[in-house]
Amino acid sequence: MDEFGRDLPEPAPDGYRNPSLAADAACVRTIDGRKQILLITRAMEPSKGKLALPGGFVDYNEDPEDAAIRELEEECGISGSIIDIVCVRGDPARDSRKHVVTIIYLVDAEGEPTAGDDAADAAWFDLEECLNIPLEKWAFDHHEVVQMARNKASQ
Repeated sequence: MDEFGRDLPEPAPDGYRNPSLAADAACVRTIDGRKQILLITRAMEPSKGKLALPGGFVDYNEDPEDAAIRELEEECGISGSIIDIVCVRGDPARDSRKHVVTIIYLVDAEGEPTAGDDAADAAWFDLEECLNIPLEKWAFDHHEVVQMARNKASQ
């Protein structure tokens, strides 16, 4: 067990235990002068029923940028293009399953989402209003990440 009570992964053949890599899409658009952000409601544990950015694990031999766009399409049914990096998050306790490092990309995307894959729902939210949603309704550290995306999209 690690210090967070999770099973330790088996070491790789080289003897190292490496964190998993994920990629998330922070899609921000402006409608009628108001910024909106695309969020999903998670359909699976951990954090089932909580709000999150569309995203997921990077496959072996996959570029993280491609993974973010793939996950956006799988979870929301819309395509997008990478604009910039919002941040990289890697607190070992941010995911209850294991140590996950994620790259959050600012993504240009339009259209009406349709929930798919492991998303129970997908919708555009008023960016300022969603930041008032209580922390316990958010998955992982995504409330803080959405604040960072708001700042990045305003630059």
